[in-house]
Amino acid sequence: MAQAPGGAGMSWDDGWWAYLFIAIAGWLATDIWRWLGVVAGNRLKEDSEALNWVRAVATALVAAVVAKLILYPTGVLEQSPLWLRLGAVIIGTIAFFVGRQKPAVGIATAIAVLATGLLWLGF
Repeated sequence: MAQAPGGAGMSWDDGWWAYLFIAIAGWLATDIWRWLGVVAGNRLKEDSEALNWVRAVATALVAAVVAKLILYPTGVLEQSPLWLRLGAVIIGTIAFFVGRQKPAVGIATAIAVLATGLLWLGF
């Protein structure tokens, strides 16, 4: 039991409304956009320009995140050499194409190369 500022014990039941508010606010902020996406997505044709644009933006965002992790890493990755990070991505990309373009193969290979390299360097 946590102590309230006045010294009295406070339980989870005393502040349940705050958790309810967080749940409802989180649901409202995200679920509306999900439903609008479903409604709009059902009306798009698979080869439409709008869907091609959405795919291009999604691909660009993923590429930007990967580039940020490689060029400006944080944590343990920050201490690893750039050649190791680039090598892991290159070998993971090769494994992706050799493994019938399955993302899990490329990701697992890149992680394995990075982990092996970090162990070899003494991290």
